[in-house]
Amino acid sequence: MATYRKLGRPSDQRRTMLRAMTTYLLENGQIKTTYARAKEVAPMAEKMITLAKKNTLADYRRVLSYLTKEDVAKKLFHQIGPKYADRNGGYTRVLKMGPRRGDGAEMAIVQLV
Repeated sequence: MATYRKLGRPSDQRRTMLRAMTTYLLENGQIKTTYARAKEVAPMAEKMITLAKKNTLADYRRVLSYLTKEDVAKKLFHQIGPKYADRNGGYTRVLKMGPRRGDGAEMAIVQLV
């Protein structure tokens, strides 16, 4: 059974948050978030990039069903996917930044390699 972090949210809110964060990461190349969220977002972004590398209509529709913006899906298939065509995984990097000033939560940057 796959384990995952609950991130203190109901499942529908958690799923929506991860979809939005994955979309934002693929749109901008990097995001700054808490370490726990970063560890959940990175594998989802990796899966989207892997689908984009295959470049089939079925994979494009799967990506569209997950991402929240259609133009990000187009960017994924036309720019990001071909960029990683010769790379077998490891498309994202999670870097720790230290604690957040307000509540001490461990912060991290997730970026596309």
